[in-house]
Amino acid sequence: SRSVFDCRAVVVGRDRGELLAGLGEVAGGRRGGFARSGRTAFLFSGQGSQWPGMGRGLYDAFPVYAEAFDAACGAFEGVGLGGLRGVMWSSEEVHQTRFAQAALFVHEVALVALLESWGVVADVVAGHSLGGLTAAYVAGVWSLGDAARLIEARGRLMQALSSGGAMAAVEASEAEVREAFGGIDIAAVNGPRAVVVSGPEAEVEGVREYFRDRRSRRLSVSHAFHSVLMEPVLDAFREVVAGLECRPPLRRVISDATGEVLTAEQAADPDYWVGHVRGTVRFADVVANADVTRFVEIGPDAALTPMVQQTLPEAVCFPLQRAGQDEQFTLLSRLGQAYEDGLTVDWTALIPEAAPVDLPTYPFQHQRYW
Repeated sequence: SRSVFDCRAVVVGRDRGELLAGLGEVAGGRRGGFARSGRTAFLFSGQGSQWPGMGRGLYDAFPVYAEAFDAACGAFEGVGLGGLRGVMWSSEEVHQTRFAQAALFVHEVALVALLESWGVVADVVAGHSLGGLTAAYVAGVWSLGDAARLIEARGRLMQALSSGGAMAAVEASEAEVREAFGGIDIAAVNGPRAVVVSGPEAEVEGVREYFRDRRSRRLSVSHAFHSVLMEPVLDAFREVVAGLECRPPLRRVISDATGEVLTAEQAADPDYWVGHVRGTVRFADVVANADVTRFVEIGPDAALTPMVQQTLPEAVCFPLQRAGQDEQFTLLSRLGQAYEDGLTVDWTALIPEAAPVDLPTYPFQHQRYW
């Protein structure tokens, strides 16, 4: 109930001991920060960040999350993808493309609903691959039913492709890779010296061998996403998109296909969303062009935060979840850190049952002149 100042601190604890320890850190100057003005971006992570059990802790703790989660699962049931909750919480099937993309969407939109119930809103939204679709939905491009129809088709068609192909993350710039391998598909440009190549296994391994003196790693994926190997499903996907009602974005969306602001014309164009499946994810450009003070990563793990900091080393990014960690504690801790940085949070809505503690008034700080 006190005035909010620029110098602020939030202490989160699961018991009295943790709260007292946190207060001790505040008193010792080891916790807290100075709030900054400026805009906030929500970044939605894509396939690969999922893990079995994600969202269960939030579902049990927060009714708003549970309601939005149930609504999104119901939308997928309506388009033929049932049993999603069970897969998300107790099955390794959550890593299969058909389930993974739907599961990430459900978790992320439920998390946004929870944040908005606490007065936490984004000025800018963006994502990485599947996360770009979540960002468009959050910006109002589709209804929940149409978004579920789109994402179910996307995951189902991708998974139905013949297995094969490979993807690898390579420590190299886009220009270096294109100069050495003009025909290779670059699935993503995640930073100034961080690309993902995708395509037939021999071609991908050829890139890794060429850059053998640098860091690289094969990605654990079922298919070579964002490559020529996606082309057999593009016509079928176009038919699905053409049947959706696409509306102009209601908030600023940075397209991960172009790195620029998503226009109303692009949002309504089926060819744009087909190209989104096939083309390069330009995430480094998203970060560079967001023009915000802070990034809040929405997803089940801190997948995008390292990429943000590669492009903007001075960037401040708050991932709201970490794989395998206590979801409620992690969410509130990261939200507290973002509040210290200047993010608006309605704490009364977050903890409606809490009773403010009477604090003593400020002492009169008189100064003696004799």
